[in-house]
Amino acid sequence: MAGSSALYLAIAGGCLVAVVVLYFLNNPMRHGRWFMMRRFINWFPLGMTYSFLYMGRYNLAVSKNALGSAMSKEGFGLIFAAGTITYAVSFLFNGPLVDKFGGKKGIIVAALGSSFANIALGVLTYLVVMHRLGMNLVVAFSVIYAINMYFQSFGAVSIIKVKAYWFHVRERGVFGAIFGTLISFGVYFAFDWSQAVLDMTQTGTASSGWLQTLLRWMFAVGDGTHQATWAVFYVPALILVFWALADWWLIKDTPEEADFPPFDTHDASSGQMNVELSTKQLLGKVFGNPLMILFAGVALTAGVLRNGIMQWYSIFANEVKQTGAEFFVGHWGFLLCMFGIVGSFAGGLISDKLYQSRRGPPAVLLCGFMFVMAIVMAVYLFRSPLIVALAALLIVMAVTGVHSLMSGTAAPDFGGRKATATCAGLIDGCVYLGSGLQSVGIGYLAGLSWIWWPIFLIPFALIGVFVALRFWHDLPPATRRYIAEVELKEGPELSAPRESAKA
Repeated sequence: MAGSSALYLAIAGGCLVAVVVLYFLNNPMRHGRWFMMRRFINWFPLGMTYSFLYMGRYNLAVSKNALGSAMSKEGFGLIFAAGTITYAVSFLFNGPLVDKFGGKKGIIVAALGSSFANIALGVLTYLVVMHRLGMNLVVAFSVIYAINMYFQSFGAVSIIKVKAYWFHVRERGVFGAIFGTLISFGVYFAFDWSQAVLDMTQTGTASSGWLQTLLRWMFAVGDGTHQATWAVFYVPALILVFWALADWWLIKDTPEEADFPPFDTHDASSGQMNVELSTKQLLGKVFGNPLMILFAGVALTAGVLRNGIMQWYSIFANEVKQTGAEFFVGHWGFLLCMFGIVGSFAGGLISDKLYQSRRGPPAVLLCGFMFVMAIVMAVYLFRSPLIVALAALLIVMAVTGVHSLMSGTAAPDFGGRKATATCAGLIDGCVYLGSGLQSVGIGYLAGLSWIWWPIFLIPFALIGVFVALRFWHDLPPATRRYIAEVELKEGPELSAPRESAKA
């Protein structure tokens, strides 16, 4: 068991190395070596912080299984809903804050705030397991988890805010792929690493290595008869403190702060960087822009599909025996990571390399692919566990690509550097509104019959196709001008297949 875990960890580490190599190989703007290296020094700790924020977010689901009857399904649903709603609403406040104070401060606030909240969740879990709590468990967990998710909401908008200053529009599709990869690693950390922490603190088993010995020494209490379930919260809390310190040391909000000349990314803020926007103006750029509403619509459908698969497949597999698909059930977090990485790069590369950095075409293609896979799931739900598992993972692959394109790429493109965090906040908030919608809908319908699970997903994938078609040809005006200028200098080979940037 330990050997196979090490193998999957090595594969995941190899994928991370491959992502870093691809980053350095992709240099369409012909940046100098030091700029590429300094930008890597910027985004790597920023991205790892965001990945471990995911571990400090979805560890709740892992702890629920360990707590057993102490946390019912209904109680877990209420706790998760409290956090999801808080996360979505917080963007109205935290997006403008990050636009004003910068992504570096935002990511540090996210890491430290989530760390303290996870410590509080760990203390609460300890009190529950040791039978020292005399208050309502659901209420206590809901309040602290909502606080955790409030601080978590600083994370996505902060990483996208910093990215907006360091990546040109023509490079952002690939950065969107990196962003999606970081999300995928976060899911892997949340599900597989958290479960590994629980397994290593399991009582009645012999120590199998220095890490298990260390975890037991740090977190086990008393006579060792209680599983240290609280460790699932303490471990990401400690890791987040480490990355917060790294962020404070290494991150620069803009290239200018790292002693580079001003860098025009040719997004919606091009030529307007001297303009200071009030909170009202920032919110106006979001809610007054029809394109942002369209991006938010696609993001909402992506939230339904994303958590509609991630959240429910393991529950389905636990209730309906998946003969022949045991590998998928046993390595769900790892597989989510691998397929998510593929989807992120597929969406980003299709956008930058084939469609002149337009985000609509890959969003249409990926939503259409999800539509087909959801139908496949519905047809084979009780006939072929292997096909169902593969279709579910292919939906995760596609939806991760859509999520990274909408939140990580379209928002800064059309919001511009000045309003990136506010715009990304709206879009990411809609992802979590979609998550809440599917949680209620599938939770009710699956109680009637599991066949309604994939059927519920089908119309949302189709809606995503039609909404994304509305911005198939859209590009920020500054990006169009940049492409036209480059074509005059270098010829029409800028992108393929050839489509007019002015269509």
